[in-house]
Amino acid sequence: MPVRQPAVAGRFYPARRADCVRDIESYLPTVPPADLPARIVAGVVPHAGWAFSGATAARVFAAIRSQFVPDTVVLLSAMHSWGAMRPAVYADGAWATPLGQAPIDAALARLVLDEGRGRLVDAPEAHANEHSAEVQVPFIQYLFPDARILPVLVPPDAQAVAAGKVIGRAIETSGKAAVVVGTTDLTHYGAQFYGFAPAGIGDSALEWARENDRRIIDLMLQMDAEEVVDEAHVHHNACGGGAIAAAISAAQVLGADQSALLDYTTSHHVQPHGPAANFVGYAAVVWGHS
Repeated sequence: MPVRQPAVAGRFYPARRADCVRDIESYLPTVPPADLPARIVAGVVPHAGWAFSGATAARVFAAIRSQFVPDTVVLLSAMHSWGAMRPAVYADGAWATPLGQAPIDAALARLVLDEGRGRLVDAPEAHANEHSAEVQVPFIQYLFPDARILPVLVPPDAQAVAAGKVIGRAIETSGKAAVVVGTTDLTHYGAQFYGFAPAGIGDSALEWARENDRRIIDLMLQMDAEEVVDEAHVHHNACGGGAIAAAISAAQVLGADQSALLDYTTSHHVQPHGPAANFVGYAAVVWGHS
């Protein structure tokens, strides 16, 4: 059985089990969020190092846990290096983290690949060094210890919406209690780290980035999957535009007609160091139905 070894344990999140558990428990909200859809079918979480975005990601997983325990979590990954020309499924085996091995839902993977008819491919190698799904897996293992995962890397292009529909239909066919979780960070702001600082530094930079992030958050809340990828390309406000678009379209197939923003913050707000100069935005969003 192929087992993907962790690529970023010890950098993006702790390398020791006890430290992972300690951090996850510290990030989980003490009170479930109000005004959730009655049944969450999908969400979006950030994928930075846990010290910056772990608490924001935890809100989505805690919201799901407050409603049900999924059989499978479909993880829609961003693509930080060009690892695939088509949406890439990790279709068999397991992913290892400091909390043990998370088994792949191979049966659901087969349904996705059959339903996709070549639009999605079985390409585990595309996931080898991509961190955006990996950093979510310990949350799943802690909160849903019997759940399987199905990682799908989604390029930020026009394929994303169709891929999400395929995934949604496959989940419907399977009859599983599955939930879809896409991953993205938002505006990467700063001349030093990202070569992108249209409003200088300080409060003006934070306000500019907040409004830039609001553009794509509004599309998420409106469930406008068709516009997300272009919005991210033009305004540089999401590194996982494909994952967002696919998550929205999967949610729509699964009956979602409601959305909720659970959290928005930036790395500067989490760990401020002088005037805001280099920072990233993070949002937690869920979709569902009554």
